[in-house]
Amino acid sequence: MIGASLDDPERFAGIFHRHWDEIYRYIAQRLGPDPAEDVGAETFAVAFRGRQRYDRTRQDARPWLYGIATNLIRQHWRVERRHRRLLARVDPEAADESFDQASDERLVAQRLAPRIASALARLSTAERDLLLLIAWADLTYEEAAQALDVPPGTVGSRLYRIRRKLRRSLGDTNPLQLPEVEA
Repeated sequence: MIGASLDDPERFAGIFHRHWDEIYRYIAQRLGPDPAEDVGAETFAVAFRGRQRYDRTRQDARPWLYGIATNLIRQHWRVERRHRRLLARVDPEAADESFDQASDERLVAQRLAPRIASALARLSTAERDLLLLIAWADLTYEEAAQALDVPPGTVGSRLYRIRRKLRRSLGDTNPLQLPEVEA
């Protein structure tokens, strides 16, 4: 059926109908019913997109589907852990900051956005990817190294060079440091 779906993609529906209930139950047992629908759907979407790599000498697609589902479950857990860590790091006092302070910070950010965007545009794609994995995705050096398939020490040395480049591009100042507000 998988081989036939290479020429006639609608034939893959048979794989979905044959295995959906079992794969869904497995995911629901591991994650609960709420995320199981999405992870289950993604399992079959990944399988469909990767069906040309399926080893057609295997008689049963179930182990392949379970492998995909297991990887997606792990990915779901990583995202959830990262989300919980971010929530735990939220400074409760920052949530209580005054409207004036928050407004000042937004104005400074808006004013600096073009300079920062210009400095980021001058980085190579690899440098920008690394910086954004650390800054936006909140990956550790080790996680960024895995994502980019480089040694962890390489991440540290590249970030050092990236920071130096950004400082030079921004006039050797820290653009994210807010000016002192006089009382």
